[in-house]
Amino acid sequence: MAKLNLAAEKDADICAWSCLRKEAAAYSTKEPALSSFLHATILEQESLGGALVNHLADKLATTDFTVLKLRRVLTEAIETDPSIVDSAARDLLAVMDRDPACRTCLQAFLYFKGYMAIQTHRCAHALYNAGRDLIAFHLQNRASENFGVDINPAARIGSGIMLDHATGFVMGETAVMGDDCSILQGVTLGGTGKADEDRHPKIGNRVLIGAGASVLGNITVGDDAKIAAGSVVLKPVSSKCTVAGVPAKPVAGACVKSPTETMDQTLGDHL
Repeated sequence: MAKLNLAAEKDADICAWSCLRKEAAAYSTKEPALSSFLHATILEQESLGGALVNHLADKLATTDFTVLKLRRVLTEAIETDPSIVDSAARDLLAVMDRDPACRTCLQAFLYFKGYMAIQTHRCAHALYNAGRDLIAFHLQNRASENFGVDINPAARIGSGIMLDHATGFVMGETAVMGDDCSILQGVTLGGTGKADEDRHPKIGNRVLIGAGASVLGNITVGDDAKIAAGSVVLKPVSSKCTVAGVPAKPVAGACVKSPTETMDQTLGDHL
């Protein structure tokens, strides 16, 4: 299937929803065993927001916090912050555009835990900002248990995010991530010390962070920067800069093109 170009889409919500419905219809015939699931999750829903609420509620519900209750809470989150749906659409198209292992929008929407964890956080963040902190922390906890991803509800995340593989991703309370970033598994955006003040990283737009990297403290990572896998970043990173090592240092010169577009995690011959 041809990849979708997020940058070319004027309305991500319409594009993503159309893609999901077409694929769900096709697979409901191709895979009869999944037909009822696909109809309930996608084809019987009226919008991307409705499908998102339905799917996340099924994933995150417990005996005490039932699917019906959770659907109501997630719907209230989207009503509080309607931008959640547009961001979810942009995230979905970003995964399709950047992940060579992703064959369909449907695959990412239904089964990619990084995608589901980010959408759960978006809902938790909206509820947190509305003063509903305990239920926001409940969603954080369920996402951690189900997806292996721990994002504080207060953390701020932009749109067009790909959280690839996702297991072990941690993002602290005062951390910020810009738009169109690509993050791999085992990444920590953490603090230093236990003071209450702003203590977590600020990640710019179109930043690529490799597997197992840690960015610690109230430091800035500039737009279009690349952080190599396994690095420990303790100092600010300039825009278009590639850093690697423990502690991380600039290597390989400036990034010529946005690293999230190419997903190129190599360092060339500079090390």
